[in-house]
Amino acid sequence: MTRYLEIADRLASELGDSVPGSRVVSESELARRFGVGRGAARSALQELERRLLVRRVRGAGTFVNSRIDYVISRDRPPSWHASVQAAGATPRSVVRRVDRVGLPEPEAKWFAREPGSPAYLVVREFYADDLLASWSEEWIPADIVPELDVAMQVVDSVEDVLRQVGRLQLVRTWHRVALEIPPPRVLRELEVEASCPVYRWENHSRDAASGRVLRRSTAWTRADVVRVIVELLETISEEEG
Repeated sequence: MTRYLEIADRLASELGDSVPGSRVVSESELARRFGVGRGAARSALQELERRLLVRRVRGAGTFVNSRIDYVISRDRPPSWHASVQAAGATPRSVVRRVDRVGLPEPEAKWFAREPGSPAYLVVREFYADDLLASWSEEWIPADIVPELDVAMQVVDSVEDVLRQVGRLQLVRTWHRVALEIPPPRVLRELEVEASCPVYRWENHSRDAASGRVLRRSTAWTRADVVRVIVELLETISEEEG
């Protein structure tokens, strides 16, 4: 019953010297090498995936994993692109759709608006070094950037649109992160197994000048791509230093 754990431990020590992104042997190759059935080989790879050492890509195989440090702090902009670049990786986002809809009641309270007020719902996918990492839904009142749907056809960053078109500067003012098993629709979007927990982010951002809430978002992020780090910074006076 523990044979697959022995195989996983052996592979984990070997993967320490492997280049991130390199292919890991298949289930059939593992079965032949260790003289076990396909079930034990599959369980060994699943154990490595649970340890976040490998990433299984549907239809492509299993690869040595590499995570980036996504730092959350008050002095960093609430931007996927900026945070991923700071971690030394290449960011990319894909806009799946931009819908003009009425604000649902749970979201309307964050903006101090009436439920049903016109707003944009932006659905995006996020990548780090071309690895699918995150999927999000973002709410933005329509009067903040009236032509947001048009602007997003040219620029795929909500932060850039708000800054360039709306002349606004986003600052993160509320953020909550938890590790959860996501609903089925998110599992499909992120291409992860039902047993794999992912980060669930909830946050809203304000305009630095006016203080009004500009964006409210919920995102799901693969834990095998991102390691979340929260920095709580405190100003120290010269006397205390």
